[in-house]
Amino acid sequence: MSLENTINDAIKTAMREKDKTALDALRAVKSQIILLKTEARGAEVSAEQEIAILQRMIKQRKDSYEQFAAQERTDLAEVEMAQMKIIEKFLPQQLSAEELETEIKRIIAETGAESAKDLGKVMGTASKALAGKSDGKSISEMAKKLLS
Repeated sequence: MSLENTINDAIKTAMREKDKTALDALRAVKSQIILLKTEARGAEVSAEQEIAILQRMIKQRKDSYEQFAAQERTDLAEVEMAQMKIIEKFLPQQLSAEELETEIKRIIAETGAESAKDLGKVMGTASKALAGKSDGKSISEMAKKLLS
């Protein structure tokens, strides 16, 4: 089942349950998918593109949450956090820190990286291999730690 169909079903459920927060988050995801399809001009949208949309939306909500929390606007911060948790449900299972470390070590061995100078090679491969399973910041931090 495509992400769009899954989102449509979740929207129907949120409407039945009168869950405004979920409905807002899901409609935002749906609009981004429709926008992506429009830009693709009829071409099929890949799972990687869908995951990238979800990750971008989660990052936006995380940034907004941090800004609202810093300004002590807990009412708005709570809404952003709730929407972020709803969107995260549609991402593939995220890697634990140990699993991420194992994968990064494998990629480092694969690329032959030896020092922090080779971070670009590792990040390029890791970002593609771990798309949707971990965010870029976590991948970068782990790669820097292992290469130093």
